[in-house]
Amino acid sequence: MPESTLGQLSTVLVYGAMAAYTVALVAFAVDLSGLRDRGPEGRRRRAVGIAMATTWLGAVLHLAGVATRGLAAGRVPWANMYEFSILSTLMAVALFLGLQRGRDMRFLGTFVMGPVLLLMGVAVSVLYVRADGVQPALDSYWLVIHVSVATLATGVFVVAATLSAMQLFKERSELRASHADADGPRGSGAPDARGAGLGTAVAAAPATAPRQRLWGRLMEVVPSSAELERLAFRLNAVAFMMWTFTIIAGAIWAEHAWGRPWGWDPKEVWSFVVWVVYAAYLHARATRGWEGRRAAYLSLFGFACILVNYFGVNLLSDTSLHSYSGLG
Repeated sequence: MPESTLGQLSTVLVYGAMAAYTVALVAFAVDLSGLRDRGPEGRRRRAVGIAMATTWLGAVLHLAGVATRGLAAGRVPWANMYEFSILSTLMAVALFLGLQRGRDMRFLGTFVMGPVLLLMGVAVSVLYVRADGVQPALDSYWLVIHVSVATLATGVFVVAATLSAMQLFKERSELRASHADADGPRGSGAPDARGAGLGTAVAAAPATAPRQRLWGRLMEVVPSSAELERLAFRLNAVAFMMWTFTIIAGAIWAEHAWGRPWGWDPKEVWSFVVWVVYAAYLHARATRGWEGRRAAYLSLFGFACILVNYFGVNLLSDTSLHSYSGLG
């Protein structure tokens, strides 16, 4: 049976959003690569202006694609992996745009658009299914409650993981800068303590200096690693509360659909594993003083568990009662 016109329109809109995001990704990357040559502070950065404009355009097309998908299917548009993917990526983009209201977080554009485009590409090329109704087990108002909160949580986790990764890069840059300050000015050609000139060091420096200067300028626009870590912690805390509600709502839905709230289904197990990892992260960060690099690694480990829960369980498990969320 051919797909409806609305279903086809939804697909076209999603592809349009991907095209806009691709332009935004390139523009964000151009802005980052041009930071070392941008001239006086405060000079208008045209590339990042184009990037933000196309990101907003992509978000509008993305939202329209999700909405028309729901109209084509006659239900909420998050009943399978394809729909979950396009909705969670929309949540990540919306959160990125929302963060701009409080501070200039445009430096994150490259690192948010990249994963968003990757997941959307997987969604349209591998996970796509025709807009249709749902199985009886899914025909419940709990589909609206349980899965919608899960998509919101996943979108927030994506941005938090991006911040944690940026935190590690920033911390490395800060350590390198502190070591350079501790070593003092070098390369002036003056004799060192052993009476030898530093001409060799000066001659070798240009080979790595351009890359170091570029990386240094990139890191100048990024907030401190401590600030990135604090923001990632706050986002993870919000997403953790959403994930907690997701598990509780899922248990209630399972009781209605299958007559039991918990059955150690692979999806249930991995959802609980994700919950435990992020609970450990929040506990260690809040009470044990796990700040900085250790907190970032634990945050990224939690996100890796989310990817296993999403792709590994949905696509590889033959015993999960949640197999309807995969391809079909």
